[in-house]
Amino acid sequence: MYETFHDTPVTDAVTIPPVQYETSFECFFSNILGIAFVMTMLVPMIRMFQSYSDGGPEDIVVTYFYSLILITSGLRAIWFLIPDKALGVSYTPSAVMAFSKTNEWVSTFILDLLHSLGSISLFSIFILILVYWADILKKYFEPGSTHNKPMRTFVKLVAMLLIVEALNCLGFLLRFYSSECLILVNAILLAVVSIICVYRITVFSHNFRTVLKTLGAINQVSTESQVQRIVWITVTGNIFFLLRAFMETIFAGALVKYWISMFHFYVSLICLHITLRSVKTTMYPLKFQKMGMLLMYFKMTSGMIMF
Repeated sequence: MYETFHDTPVTDAVTIPPVQYETSFECFFSNILGIAFVMTMLVPMIRMFQSYSDGGPEDIVVTYFYSLILITSGLRAIWFLIPDKALGVSYTPSAVMAFSKTNEWVSTFILDLLHSLGSISLFSIFILILVYWADILKKYFEPGSTHNKPMRTFVKLVAMLLIVEALNCLGFLLRFYSSECLILVNAILLAVVSIICVYRITVFSHNFRTVLKTLGAINQVSTESQVQRIVWITVTGNIFFLLRAFMETIFAGALVKYWISMFHFYVSLICLHITLRSVKTTMYPLKFQKMGMLLMYFKMTSGMIMF
């Protein structure tokens, strides 16, 4: 006499991990950084006030420069000082869809938007410097070329970054993907921009040093201090952007690897479900059914271990 399974649906039990909030040390460290950024806001505010008081066309660039520092410091201060527990958001990233039943997606979206806008504002400071470096070098290396307004070029570049960020947010709000993909797109964007900035800083720094040494030789004056300043800016900027590109690439790679492992895991679950249905239909003995389930289990776990 053969034993068969009852016609019950096969479901996978998913254990929802508990929400992990900041520890006391992490919260204290975030508050320290938030206060530090609030104090940093005082420097550009004072410099902007002086710039507005003095006036002049040369101070316009300085005003934009310190305005970006003020915006970056403000966004970073808000991002660090808002406790995750107050918004009900997990300290570790979690996949949530827009307009879900819980309000966690609103807090997740706001925090990620603050972080992204702060990063774009931070990158805009270096983009502004690079744009004006390119404009100065163009006068020496391409004296007969058409002179473009550097501020217009800067606005176009920043607008492109904001458009990409707006499209990313729109994709999340339209439920094309979850908050994990929202973070992934931002990581890829910042990694690509970081690599471009490293290349541009290196090229412009070399050209600037060549111009300074040539002018110093022609005018018979020492330009060593200016050259050292350019080298210091180059080394500092390249270290920052290389570390940022490395961190964003590692984060994006880990997230993609996790998605691949979960894809193979769910494919194995589907294959297991189909196999159980086929075994039940063919009316095999119970011992063969158990062997088939055991083989599929090993196949599924081996696929997870590979990734």
